Amino acid sequence: MAFEPTKPQLELAFHARIAVAAPRSLGRTPAGERRIIDIVGGEVSGPRLSGRILPGGADWQILRDDGTAVLEARYTIEAADRSLVYVRNFGFRHGPPDLLMRIGRGEEVDPALYYFRGAPAFETAAPELAWLNRTVTVCSGVRTRDRVILDFYAVK
Repeated sequence: MAFEPTKPQLELAFHARIAVAAPRSLGRTPAGERRIIDIVGGEVSGPRLSGRILPGGADWQILRDDGTAVLEARYTIEAADRSLVYVRNFGFRHGPPDLLMRIGRGEEVDPALYYFRGAPAFETAAPELAWLNRTVTVCSGVRTRDRVILDFYAVK
């Protein structure tokens, strides 16, 4: 008997609207231009998780020569029941140079015109959110002037 792997499916877990400060550039490092973008708050809502994003996290980015932003965000979600969830989200954002310049100026750009995806991992001690500790998730994003909007999907 031969078995085939199960084809993954995506199930919407929650939406996040993450408020961010203006980027701070450390300048050019051997890896590229290092930027730090502080996370100052936000909201989470959806079928599997609701709550708020606590201030104090950040996105530590590298802007590579090819225009790709390598993203590594770390922050905390406080669920509606006050339990805490640690988030580490690694991803990429890239697109045509003129479009990326528009995003950098704070213009709203159709997210279908650029790539913004992440592979988050979560940690929580809350029994009712334990699924986060053992579920592969992906997210798709939009960058606005002062927010990052992400839809998080559980891979089934």
